[in-house]
Amino acid sequence: MWNDPIVEEIREIREKHAARFNYDPVAIYQDLKRLERESGRETVTLKPRPAQKIYQNLKRLERESGRETVSGVTQGL
Repeated sequence: MWNDPIVEEIREIREKHAARFNYDPVAIYQDLKRLERESGRETVTLKPRPAQKIYQNLKRLERESGRETVSGVTQGL
């Protein structure tokens, strides 16, 4: 199997970063958010979409296409 050196480098960086925080997802998230704030780059936070709205849209697509859903995912789309 071919290994992409860039992907390998990113995985190594991610592994070292996670190890610094004892693989605690909350601590990793907090550090990434800190780095994001300190970067000075503009970030965008999108308003969350309610699950019910997504479900309704899925059911509408199902009716319009004539396809049935499997585990909440429309087949054939």
